[in-house]
Amino acid sequence: MDSSSPMHVPVMLDEVIEWLDPQPGQILVDGTLGGGGHTLALAEKVGLSGLVLSLDRDPAALEAAERKLKGQPVKLVHSNYCELDEVLRQLDIEAVDGILVDLGLSSDQLADPGRGFGFDTSGALDLRFDPDEGQPAWQMIEELSADDLADLIYKFGEERFSRRIARKIVEQRKTEPVRTATQLADLVRRCVPRSRDSRRIDPATRTFQALRIAVNDELGSLERALASFADCLRENGRVAAISFHSLEDRIVKTAFRENPRFENLTKKPLRPSEAEVLRNPRARSARLRVARRTAS
Repeated sequence: MDSSSPMHVPVMLDEVIEWLDPQPGQILVDGTLGGGGHTLALAEKVGLSGLVLSLDRDPAALEAAERKLKGQPVKLVHSNYCELDEVLRQLDIEAVDGILVDLGLSSDQLADPGRGFGFDTSGALDLRFDPDEGQPAWQMIEELSADDLADLIYKFGEERFSRRIARKIVEQRKTEPVRTATQLADLVRRCVPRSRDSRRIDPATRTFQALRIAVNDELGSLERALASFADCLRENGRVAAISFHSLEDRIVKTAFRENPRFENLTKKPLRPSEAEVLRNPRARSARLRVARRTAS
């Protein structure tokens, strides 16, 4: 590993290792490579006789991980995790022993000034995981009507002030289009009353979340993935999902409870320890759910 490029801190790593229980020689999948921290830990557990398939839609994440994970039993794949069944067919792998999806952003994505994931960056408000796929967020908010934009922000961000924000965006774009993360964050902060509690999230958080989900079809990808994972797992194989907001967690909970080929192992979501949240504040909203592939 390149010591000059520190690894993204993986969320709930101890719990992931405990519940996936990786063993030497197994084939595991990290469906959301990100900064590579989970992949590295899983690779060390399966050893050189095993394999970790790591998928990501972000070419920059794959490029960075190729350097960080050199020499590890890891195969990197540029793909959406909802396409795992097709990836396995192409690699002639019948089934895997475990699957992890961490649905949060990586530190590298947040820090990249040209992507728009961080609120206070002057680069384009893009928000796409794969910059060659789909429509950037700045273009989306330039084209949608105030009503459609408000509905999107409310549906995917659960933002109470969605209509106020949408009206302000439409009003501003008449004279100056909203093209950067900084512009959007400043606009939203003027529309959403800031809490006196300094520990509360930035007022722009829900709007950015909504646009990112829409641009990347994140919830659709999650639903399609969970519907296909049972076909990808060996009997008794496990799938672990780390979500960061209620929309994702609701989809995971429903899939694990209602799919007859899954046994839900976590009746309530596991949460990070207080010590982890102190070390890594981004972990504070994480929820981990785990299911086992049954014989049916």
